[in-house]
Amino acid sequence: MTTPDPAARRVKLAPSILACDFARLGEELRAIQSADWAHVDVMDGQFVPNISFGLPILAAARAASPLFMDVHLMIERPERYLKDFAAAGADGLTVHVEATAHIHRAVQQIKELGKKAGVTLNPGTPLETLRPVLAEVDLVLIMSVNPGFGGQKFIPQSLERIRTVRRWLDELGSPAELQVDGGVGAANARAAVHAGASNLVAGSAVYGRDGAAAGLDRLREALK
Repeated sequence: MTTPDPAARRVKLAPSILACDFARLGEELRAIQSADWAHVDVMDGQFVPNISFGLPILAAARAASPLFMDVHLMIERPERYLKDFAAAGADGLTVHVEATAHIHRAVQQIKELGKKAGVTLNPGTPLETLRPVLAEVDLVLIMSVNPGFGGQKFIPQSLERIRTVRRWLDELGSPAELQVDGGVGAANARAAVHAGASNLVAGSAVYGRDGAAAGLDRLREALK
C-alpha cells in the first residue's frame, strides 16, 4: 500500500504541556495557540514511576486556552476518574489497555461523557490488545517511548507499529486519529507521518530554549 506524502496528510500537532514552564502556564499555552491540540500527560506514580499533575492543572489549562485538551491518563483503573477529568475540561481522554480490566467499558464511559475516546498501550505490549476496541475509538496512540518521563529517545521499532495500526484503521474505514507520542521531533516527524500517523505529540521538541512558537515552526518545516 502506498503511504501518502506528509504534505498530503492533514497532520495535527499536539504539544505536551508536561515540558512547559508551569510558573508561566497561561503564557506557555498562548505560545502554542497555533497548534491543533494541547496534550496533557497525567501520571499517578503507580501505572508509571513518575507523578505529574492532575485535575487542578487541567482545569487551569482549560481556563487559559481554547485548544482541544487531549488528556492521556497514565493511571491505574482510569475509569474511577473519567467523569472528573471530563468535568475539569478534557475534550479527549486516552486510556491504556494495561491499566484496566475493562477497556471496552472505559471507552464507552468516555463516549457517554461526550468526549473523544482514545486507547493506547506501552511499547512492549502486543498491538493485538487494541483490536477488540479499534472500531469504537476516536484515537489510537502509539507510544514511541516507555511512558512515565519526558525527554526520552524515539524507539525506532515504533514506526512498524504505526504502519500496522494504520493498516488496521484503513481496513475498518475508521476516521480515528493515529497519534504518536515519545521522542517526536523535527528529525523523525516526517517518518512517523509517512508510516501513517495523523497526530504528533511533542514536548521538549516544542518547548525548547527559543520558545514554543519556534519549536512548532521547526516541526511544520520538517513535514514539508
